[in-house]
Amino acid sequence: MGNREALLAGARRCLEEKGYAASTARDVASAARLPEAAVAEHFGSCAALLHEALFAAMRERGAETGGAAGDDYEDLWSRTAESFRAHRWLWAATLEALVHAQRSPELLRTLAAGQDDARRALAARLTGVAGAEVAAHDVRTVGTVQLALLTGVLVQWLADPEHAPDGREIGEGLRALAARTAG
Repeated sequence: MGNREALLAGARRCLEEKGYAASTARDVASAARLPEAAVAEHFGSCAALLHEALFAAMRERGAETGGAAGDDYEDLWSRTAESFRAHRWLWAATLEALVHAQRSPELLRTLAAGQDDARRALAARLTGVAGAEVAAHDVRTVGTVQLALLTGVLVQWLADPEHAPDGREIGEGLRALAARTAG
């Protein structure tokens, strides 16, 4: 493993153990068993390294919880809830990064681009259309609403996992909302 890969692995360990906000360049370098200067040499800053490690972990989880169009929606949510439970560190670090981004224009741009990608991927999954071919309207409606729901459920899982909704409850709730708002 080269120094860059060792730093990414160290950053991931720090994210898992300390979270986003508490991880420092010294922590990451120590976890990677490299000098602190290696962080700046390979990534420019600790923040850039943490971002890359965080986004790599997010991509892994997205692939894990993914599915295909036609998959049972409640099962998709059950897999998502299991990811929230099994990888709590990742989802907490994601929210920490979002808060930190309010004072970091570069990170905010990166997170915004990630949200654009997430909306497109979610719309693709739910409509059965390849990501590059998803209609802009579906991205802005289906993808945006699914991302809003995902974010809200994530916050519930982090704050109170004992009372957070499961896949069945989310499906039931959406059907009830659809029935009440159909016009």
